[in-house]
Amino acid sequence: MTTDVTDSFHVFDTTLRDGAQREGINLTVADKLTIARHLDDFGVGFIEGGWPGANPRDTEFFQRAREEIDFRHAQLVAFGATRRAGTRAADDPQVVALADSGAPVVTIVAKSHDRHVELALRTTLEENLAMVADTVGYLRERGCRVFVDCEHFFDGHRANRAYATEVVATAHRAGADVVVLCDTNGGMLPSQVHRVVAEVLADTGARLGIHAQDDTGCAVANTLAAVEGGATHVQCTANGYGERVGNANLFPVVAALQLKHGRTVVPPAALPEMTRISHAIAEVVNLTPSTHEPYVGVSAFAHKAGLHASAIKVDPDLYQHTDPELVGNSMRMLVSDMAGRASVELKGKELGYDLTGDRDLVGRVVARVKEQELKGYTYEAADASFELLLRDEVHASPESGGSRHGGAKRYFRVESWRAIAEERPDGSHANEATVRVWAKGERAVATGEGNGPVNALDRALRVALESVYPQLARLELVDYKVRILEGRHGTNSTTRVLISTSDGSAEWSTVGVAENVIAASWQALDDAYTYGLLKAGVEPTE
Repeated sequence: MTTDVTDSFHVFDTTLRDGAQREGINLTVADKLTIARHLDDFGVGFIEGGWPGANPRDTEFFQRAREEIDFRHAQLVAFGATRRAGTRAADDPQVVALADSGAPVVTIVAKSHDRHVELALRTTLEENLAMVADTVGYLRERGCRVFVDCEHFFDGHRANRAYATEVVATAHRAGADVVVLCDTNGGMLPSQVHRVVAEVLADTGARLGIHAQDDTGCAVANTLAAVEGGATHVQCTANGYGERVGNANLFPVVAALQLKHGRTVVPPAALPEMTRISHAIAEVVNLTPSTHEPYVGVSAFAHKAGLHASAIKVDPDLYQHTDPELVGNSMRMLVSDMAGRASVELKGKELGYDLTGDRDLVGRVVARVKEQELKGYTYEAADASFELLLRDEVHASPESGGSRHGGAKRYFRVESWRAIAEERPDGSHANEATVRVWAKGERAVATGEGNGPVNALDRALRVALESVYPQLARLELVDYKVRILEGRHGTNSTTRVLISTSDGSAEWSTVGVAENVIAASWQALDDAYTYGLLKAGVEPTE
């Protein structure tokens, strides 16, 4: 493995330009500056910021990025196109704007498919070559390092190999540092990409890069195939964002190159930051991080089947392709009706409970999980509720029969609760809830109003308990999901509720199941508050 990240291999990120073309993403200048900082922290070599001169937002980004960001690893890249047909690069305002942007590197997109030249540009094949050479030459004269993206290259190479190859050769002779072969339509497969890259490298001697769209689900594989074929420049986007179904995902590409191929393409200290940075960028673009994304998803190293757990208990590598800590992730054990003893022991260890050797306890937990999941509970999505179940069983005697609250002490005991939803003649609604609880030996009765009966219950419970447990003031319900489980009773079907709660630094999920949504919600609320107090280190009293 090499020890330094050098110019011999480029990781080029285009999240701020190509990634921003994803449906649902609309980045402000502040968003782009934040993402650029995250990408620089990850150690990419180049960050393509957009098209200065084409719109005010990208122009402002380049101006502010120069003033506000002290890049430690990345160089800022401006994106544009070759000059217009029939003019000179020096007289084309958009080409001049690229040189004036202050970016040390400029990427220009060029047509390499003969039909696109004739039908889209409406010019001749010879003029297109002149446009490439003139634009590269002018930008080089202005002191810019130039990369050329050959748009629709693989389709063009299939249709007219000689012409597509000549576009690459022309850009190379004009002084382009890298010529990027673009699978713009995303239709290629890895074996095809490998073959074409190797052929073009042999035909031209140019330094080659790869830009792969993911329309066949092969963008990451195509990128790696291009590297094996001789490419030394990869263009990717964070989390695979991009037009249509997206681009090659930066994070699995980097992880594969660094962990599987032994090629240091980002600073070694940056790789363990990968999961954090992936999730941070997802938050900036306001998209939920994919739970099943390779390497960085919360489910990437999650194990559910009992057979897997038994093997992992012996050696985690038996069912994991790499150590999750290398990419800033962690192994998780999911407890469900598939769980066996090994799953429960490993999950207990993850939560800080040593269950080794206590076969009776482990057996009770396994049996209770399976019994509860038969009723509709799901613990793989509600770690906090499982930990409370486990805690109850740890403190319960075998004779207790595994009641909902087992033998563990609680923070409060519920005497009763009720929720009322009222529809008024004017069409407005009123929701009111009353709870009666015991906490620290005192009885509290409280009423709350909300925008729904569950919200009213939540507020009433807070009113009843916050004077006794001020720690609850930090808790916030951040997500609420309801699912009607299969049943034969119509509106009387069983309901499952999942609630996610945060204390500002961490988040946890709890589950409730009942024949009506309010009762199920109450169970999940009860667990959410109990777990929040447990996590805060408060001693239970009831």
